[in-house]
Amino acid sequence: MPTTSRRRGAVLDVPLQLERAAGSQALQVYAGLRGAVLDGRLAAGLRLPSTRALADQLRVKRNAVVIAYEHLQSDGLAEARTGSGTFVASLPAPPRRAKPPQAVVPAEVKRLPSRPFALGKTYADPQLLRRLAAATRRRIIKASDADFGYGDPRGSEHLRVQIARYLAASRGFACDPDCVVIVNGIQQGLRLCAEALLAPGDAVWMEDPGYPAARRTLTRAGLKVVPVPVDAEGLDVRAGQRKTGGAKAAYVTPSHQFPTGVTMTMARRTALVDWARASKAWLLEDDYDSEFRYGGPPLTALAGIGGGDRVIYLGTFSKLLGAALRLAYIVLPPAAVEAVVAVREGHDRFPPTLAADAVADLMADGFLADHTRRMRRRHRAGRDAVVAALEATADGALDIVSPQQGLHLLALLPKGLPSDAAARIRAQAQVETWLLSETRAKPADPDGFILGFGGHDVGELTAAANALGRAAKHCLAALR
Repeated sequence: MPTTSRRRGAVLDVPLQLERAAGSQALQVYAGLRGAVLDGRLAAGLRLPSTRALADQLRVKRNAVVIAYEHLQSDGLAEARTGSGTFVASLPAPPRRAKPPQAVVPAEVKRLPSRPFALGKTYADPQLLRRLAAATRRRIIKASDADFGYGDPRGSEHLRVQIARYLAASRGFACDPDCVVIVNGIQQGLRLCAEALLAPGDAVWMEDPGYPAARRTLTRAGLKVVPVPVDAEGLDVRAGQRKTGGAKAAYVTPSHQFPTGVTMTMARRTALVDWARASKAWLLEDDYDSEFRYGGPPLTALAGIGGGDRVIYLGTFSKLLGAALRLAYIVLPPAAVEAVVAVREGHDRFPPTLAADAVADLMADGFLADHTRRMRRRHRAGRDAVVAALEATADGALDIVSPQQGLHLLALLPKGLPSDAAARIRAQAQVETWLLSETRAKPADPDGFILGFGGHDVGELTAAANALGRAAKHCLAALR
């Protein structure tokens, strides 16, 4: 209710409201006066009404006003002057409000593409979502006390057992579930291994061209990343030895090299395992899209050809189920388990288990295998649509490398073009694609486009491929 205060003949109305939720009458009066002072309704130097007058106006006990004034004085918001009354104290001017500091987010984090040719996109299959939701609900409803306590740093035992069975059947190597560690992505798995098994400054071979995210992870772990060329047989082991014979690890994608799509030959695989064993180096085998093979039998992983004591196998459910689940795994040699688990325990203690157990249920009842076959057919259709559209519109301007595995393909430009030709074509076509040059340590011919076809609508892929093919054809015609 308004109060009136007289000072030097002036009459001032103050819209003072009691804070009824503040508690006692004294606290209500204090809260109302404090708010009026802080927001400027009671200006500095203003004489407050006498305790009796304010008590009458607010219909509260006089002692409540006395206590409220004492609280204001103790807060430095009011001051008592002998013989004159109580006055609003002078407060320092509030600082000018400035815009909050803006976070600097790396470009690779801010960029979340989803248009055709974007990599890492997964089809949200309605049947999968229904089954996964039902399995998760069952797990939550039937959760035991143990499910809500702190668990094993390696993650869900149920999922680790199912992963071991899957790898034995499809990737050609047997592993102990005790050697499997569930992680929230391959990059986390790499970082855990780097911290547990390597030392800052250690040299690590990295495929060139290679996966930029893995290169960043290894570099940020303080390791010296050594680019090793990739040819038609995969990573060139001899070239790596010539560059850095004392490397302590090598990161490879032998089944479907990123981004070239090359499959490492058995001779190179054997040479790589022999080098690792002789050098006591670790092989970080990223098998990121092994589920999607469109021709021929599944390839045996490095860990299955006699390199089990030096190979760390990294797999993920992101390409099959979706990245939002944050579900991946690493399979460790027995000698590496203790060190990696100790580092894991120091980071985030243990991974969530309810969703992991739900996924394990889908693996155990065969649903995930059926889902994989359905997605393989869908992705093959996307790949074929892109290849057909590029061949029809590019008129020979692009050399299309159609893969027998994975979720991306390469479309290469001829050699000898200006260094910015690929970027110009991409801009003209207005498509979402990585350039081959963006995955290399140094510029080299030829450049081209890494086209993701997984998770995209076939019609949208066809339209994007037509746009890219026409842009490449026009650009080359202009340059010639």
